[in-house]
Amino acid sequence: MFSLHQLRCFLATYEHGSLTAAAEELGYAQPSLSEQVRSLEKSLGVTLFRRVGRGMVPTTVADTFRPHAEATLAAADEARRAVASVRALETGTIRFGMFGTARLYAGAALIADVLERHPGVRVELIGQNSTDVQEQLRRGRLEAAMIAVPVASEGLEVRPVARDELVYISADPERLRTPVTAQRLSRSSLVMPETTWRAEDSTRLILRTMLHETGHNPPTRIEVEDVETAVELVGMGLADSVVPRGVVDQLLPRLAPDAGWVSLRPRCYDTIAIVHRKGAALSPAAELMIELATRRMQQITEPVHP
Repeated sequence: MFSLHQLRCFLATYEHGSLTAAAEELGYAQPSLSEQVRSLEKSLGVTLFRRVGRGMVPTTVADTFRPHAEATLAAADEARRAVASVRALETGTIRFGMFGTARLYAGAALIADVLERHPGVRVELIGQNSTDVQEQLRRGRLEAAMIAVPVASEGLEVRPVARDELVYISADPERLRTPVTAQRLSRSSLVMPETTWRAEDSTRLILRTMLHETGHNPPTRIEVEDVETAVELVGMGLADSVVPRGVVDQLLPRLAPDAGWVSLRPRCYDTIAIVHRKGAALSPAAELMIELATRRMQQITEPVHP
C-alpha cells in the first residue's frame, strides 16, 4: 500500500519532470525522493516515469493516476482541517454575532448552552444593532450571526428562523384599550431605542412602512440607545414606545410594572434570521452557534420554518 508521502513525491516529480527539482520543492534529499517514487511504482506494479537523460517523463499510467493522487491528498488535507476545527471547538474561541434584543432574550442562556457542551472554550457574543452585526459579517470578523431583518442582503445568505410581534407599550391604560392603528401611532409621543442606528433599525423600518399612508415618520419625543432606558421612561409615564413582544416579557415586570401593552393594527413583526456570507463553508463552531441560537430563539418567540 502506498503512503501520502509517496503521493506528494509523485506529484512533485510529475509537475517538475525532474527528481532534483521535486526534491528541492519538498525539501528532501534527491536519493530519498527517488526511492519514494520507486516504492510507489513497486506498490502499484506499474511504471510511472521513463528516465530520459536527467528528466522524468510521465507514462500514460501516471497521467491516469495523477488526478486520483491529487484527490487523495486533498481529502487528507480536508480531514486534517476537520480535526483541527473540532480541536479548536474544544479549546478555542467561539465568536457569534447577535443583535442587542436577541442577547436580551437568550444571550446568557446561549452561552450556558455552549459551555455545557464545550467547557473549555472561550465565548464572544458580538454586536449591538443588526446593522452593526451585518457590517462585521461583511468584513469577515464573524462567520455567522443572528440579526433582525429586513437587511441589505447582498452577499449574504439570510434564513429566517423566528418572528417577534411589535407591540405598543404605555403606562396609560386608556391608550391600551384597542389595537393601535397607523393614525393613532402618528399622533403618539414615543421614546425609541437604537438611536445610533435609527436610519437602519428594523423596528423603525417596519413602523415607517406602517405610517407611510399617514405621511409621517415614527414620532419620537425621546431618543435613547438601549431598550432598558426606553422601557423605564415608559414606566415613568414620560412617553410610550413600540418594542418587540419579547422585550415586554423580559423587561416590563422589572422596569415598568405598571405599564402594559397592546398590538398594532395591522399586526407587525420583527423577523429574526440567521445570516452568513453566501457560499461560506461554516466551521463546526459556527454551525454549533447557529443550532443553539436558533433553538433558544424559537423557544422564546414564534418559530418560522422555511
